This record gives sequence, C-alpha cells and structure tokens, in this order.
Amino acid sequence: MNPDALRGHMDALLLSVLERGPLHGYAIIEALQERSGGVLNVPTGTVYPALRRLERIGHLDSEWATVGGRKRRTYRLTESGRRQLEGERSAWREFAGVIGSVLRADVRPSSSG
Repeated sequence: MNPDALRGHMDALLLSVLERGPLHGYAIIEALQERSGGVLNVPTGTVYPALRRLERIGHLDSEWATVGGRKRRTYRLTESGRRQLEGERSAWREFAGVIGSVLRADVRPSSSG
C-alpha cells in the first residue's frame, strides 16, 4: 500500500487499535498488520512519534510495564481519545462516501445548461 494513502489517517488507525485495550508499540504495529490482513506495514519511525504526539495532546496515556520479561511503554486510550476516535470514524465515513460517489463507474454526468 502506498504510504501516502495513510497520511492523515494514522491517528485514527492507532486509536482504533488501542480501543481494544493497552498495547506496547511493537504490539500496536503487529495489530495494524493483523487487522489489515497483512497489507499495512507501518514503520516504527512513523508509529512512535505519532504515539508520543497523541499522548501529548491527551488522547493516550502510557506507563512502563514488563511484557515478556522486557520493560516496555504500554499505551492506552483515554476518554478524550475515545471521543476523538468516534469523530475520526464519522469523518472517515463521510470521506469514503464522497470519494466512493465520485469513483463509481455507473454515475452519469448531469446534462445541465
């Protein structure tokens, strides 16, 4: 998948993955791959800065936890993050509907004028 296609949607993807419960960074990347059927392969250099930004603005909280014997930063969705995710989903449905309308092959141009 073209990385440019993800631009503007990374926040929604990360918030959605964390809606199911707290995860550490690498597990978030794995969840994105799994939920996309292996299509999304998002680099750590994209994910970690986005997680830190979402935490700074209050959509995520994080804490250090021991996972598999290793100390890792685990992220979880805040109430603010849940509200943001709902807004992102609504915006996505609207966007997808508009783009779908334009791309549909069966739409005939109107004859005005």
